Amino acid sequence: MDRPLEITFHGIAASADIEAEIRRHVEKLEKRFPRLVGCRVSVQALHRQHHVGNVPEVHILLSVPGKDIAVSHEPGGRSLPAIPILQGSVRDAFDAAERQLESHKWEPREDMTAPTAHALAGTVALIEPGADHGFLLTPTGTQLYFHRDSVTNGRFADLRDGDRVHYVEEESDSGPVASKVRRAS
Repeated sequence: MDRPLEITFHGIAASADIEAEIRRHVEKLEKRFPRLVGCRVSVQALHRQHHVGNVPEVHILLSVPGKDIAVSHEPGGRSLPAIPILQGSVRDAFDAAERQLESHKWEPREDMTAPTAHALAGTVALIEPGADHGFLLTPTGTQLYFHRDSVTNGRFADLRDGDRVHYVEEESDSGPVASKVRRAS
């Protein structure tokens, strides 16, 4: 992933065991879906349910190029008193996340199309270590800013100075920028 995993607990004490469980699930998703850019996981105990138990909710926000996928797992339909089983809630939420990523994997994506007649060729001029952006050198010798989210056919972290790319130039509030940056094959 390009961004570090974020784990938060709300209304429930943080647990090293649960964090380790979440990290294992995220590692599994990363292996199966290498285009995963980022992941945020929130574990929440919203209500104090004395009769049924306080089964936590798990919310996952997965970032893939061009889209965020939100997964919420709210335990429901329990008619018997339940002992809060956090591991089960985490497992169920990540199972749902895996299903959503699998269905997203097969969706046609606009940004994955081949360069059009409007796409220009350029070269990666500069990517500073730890930065979330870089600069392209255009055929006319000017530099254009591009953000990591503009990279469409690979990971931003895999781009290196000197790599040949195709891009679309667009106007932004601060001037021209490169969007839909694709590594040339």
